[in-house]
Amino acid sequence: MPTFDVTSEVDLQEVRNAVDQAAREVTTRFDFKGTGATVELHDDGIDLHAPTEDRLRALVQVVEEKLVRRNVSLKALSYGKVEEASKGTVRQHVDLQAGISSEHAKSINKLVKDLPLKGVASQTQGDQVRVTGKKRDDLQAVITALKAADLGIPLQFGNFRD
Repeated sequence: MPTFDVTSEVDLQEVRNAVDQAAREVTTRFDFKGTGATVELHDDGIDLHAPTEDRLRALVQVVEEKLVRRNVSLKALSYGKVEEASKGTVRQHVDLQAGISSEHAKSINKLVKDLPLKGVASQTQGDQVRVTGKKRDDLQAVITALKAADLGIPLQFGNFRD
């Protein structure tokens, strides 16, 4: 019986490279010179620090541009609220979402169940969803439907077995 797994992963090496590139650009770009704007990668996400909110928005744009160039989906980013920091500066924390949460898994299972395909089933296995079906064409239709549905998280399809 053919199966495949639906996962949501982030390539942390690519994120690290993108943040390093953004930090280098911030130190050399004329509109960021001397402002003290910084981009830092931590285990739990990315910290952005800027003197004003408009500089923070520009900093977010630089980071997003570098992530897109490295094929990291922006759906994996969850922005925290902008906080006041010391000396009138602002900061923002950006979380990296990896894995499929239970709410997203339920919506994926419901979407698969609502498709007009016979013999296709899905089940949650930890932070991934396994989809099984009688025909390969049915599974490809499920992949197409999941790509078309905007669930708010990046999805990868792997471990396709016949």
